[in-house]
Amino acid sequence: MAAGAIGIFHGLTGLLTWSARTPAMTLISEYSLSVFLAISLMSMQLWTLSGMAGPLLVVVVIAYVWIVLFPLLGRDYQSAVLSAGFVGLSLGATPTAVANMTAVTRHYGPSPTFFGH
Repeated sequence: MAAGAIGIFHGLTGLLTWSARTPAMTLISEYSLSVFLAISLMSMQLWTLSGMAGPLLVVVVIAYVWIVLFPLLGRDYQSAVLSAGFVGLSLGATPTAVANMTAVTRHYGPSPTFFGH
């Protein structure tokens, strides 16, 4: 079923053309991301993870992102945006990574190479 949906999507993509950097597409993507995050966070039982949240965050952020990933990517702003995306991805899902990267780029400005606007 998923393969059929992917095939139909790619078939329609050739027929329909639109720019991904329009205000309407930005509005639709941000709304979809917000709805997905709200639904997924409402279904999580966060109190069951409360005892592990601190150590898990320390291990992921300090041990991997700060020591390995950030220096490996070049120690610049673009590597900081990608590192924020990795932290979001390791928290559970790609939309969380996109939300983290969006938060960083909204606060500090766009990263044209990896996550530009």
